[in-house]
Amino acid sequence: MTLHLAGRYEDSTAVLEKADQEVEQLYTRRISTDVKAMLYNDSVLPYEGATYEQVMLNIIKALNYALAGRLSEALVEARRVDHRLNVLSDQAGEKPDTYRDDAFARYLSGVLFEAAGELNDAFIAYRKAFAAYGVAQAGARTPTPLTLRTDLLRITDALRLTEEHDRYRQSFPNLRWQPDAEAATRAQIVIVGYHGRAPYKQDQLIDLPISKEALTLVLLNKTAGKPNSQEARVDERTLVGLSGQIVRVALPQLILQKTRVAYDQISVVGQDQAVTSKTELAQDVSALAAREFSEQFTSIAVRAVARVALKYALAEGVKLGAQAAAGRDAGPLVGLIVGGLAKAMANATEVADTRSWRTLPDEIKIARLWVPVGTYEVRIQPMGQHGGQIGREVVKTVTLRSGETTFITDRVME
Repeated sequence: MTLHLAGRYEDSTAVLEKADQEVEQLYTRRISTDVKAMLYNDSVLPYEGATYEQVMLNIIKALNYALAGRLSEALVEARRVDHRLNVLSDQAGEKPDTYRDDAFARYLSGVLFEAAGELNDAFIAYRKAFAAYGVAQAGARTPTPLTLRTDLLRITDALRLTEEHDRYRQSFPNLRWQPDAEAATRAQIVIVGYHGRAPYKQDQLIDLPISKEALTLVLLNKTAGKPNSQEARVDERTLVGLSGQIVRVALPQLILQKTRVAYDQISVVGQDQAVTSKTELAQDVSALAAREFSEQFTSIAVRAVARVALKYALAEGVKLGAQAAAGRDAGPLVGLIVGGLAKAMANATEVADTRSWRTLPDEIKIARLWVPVGTYEVRIQPMGQHGGQIGREVVKTVTLRSGETTFITDRVME
């Protein structure tokens, strides 16, 4: 992502391609590392990324190619996105809340197909994006972009899909849109804004009683919003009254970092033409992360509890073995020391898996503008919720030919 933002598109694509291949190979290397994870912690497992992060590999690669003017390679990535999402959908089965489709990935694919003149593939991608935004609206907190609705009207009109076109016109009765006959004589500017920072994970340490009833009490205390402080853990010990039977469990905690940018104000000024517009939300990365984290948390917690129980049992075994080897007189003291060291080592190796793709943005926004051929100055100004300017204004000059599509990206960390 850093190389992508630096404009080093080939280097960025090479790194992302390597990560993509690593994800594919991890399935065969998982068994041996699973054993290590049970003895140490989940961070020894190879990081294959969250499913939405795996799709983001293809999205960023597609944008790398588009920004470098290599549209045919960008379409290859768009087709990989389609394949990956189809596989995810099959794996998700009937689970209603599982990440199985990616509206923004579908939408970007449609934009790329249309830019290449492949209107049938573009329509299919737009239609899937429209469905995905509708299904994912509650969980992904991303409404269907208005620009996607105009895209559906324009492309169904161009393909003479009368039935679909009429249905979309009835669905969006007051929406202004540009017929394809007009758009085809112009050039297009696609602006993709990366805003804020993706969420990160941190350790959440729980002093866990070795009993089912006490475990339930501690987890209830955690979910009640208590801080992960030393004082809170002392409270938990008091709560369960089992200070002699406590082991430490490390669980990840997701920390959101919401952007202050509401949209980008876009100004495109040429010799005889001036157009203004603004970006709109296309992908809420934090919402995807939160949904996937929530879905996986139970299995992470169960695995962590099983791991510490195993460590505790091994430490007890080491203690009893040392006690027996030292004999009747010295046995109790030696057993106490060795057992204490074994438990201390078990606690020391207990850390949560806090890995994630942290250079991703919090949100991705998009704008599409059609203008006559010519040279333009493009100004991009990030704006806050109440209209105030945030960060610096980006100014770029582009020269567009008839039917050409130019992609511009911008990153604001706030």
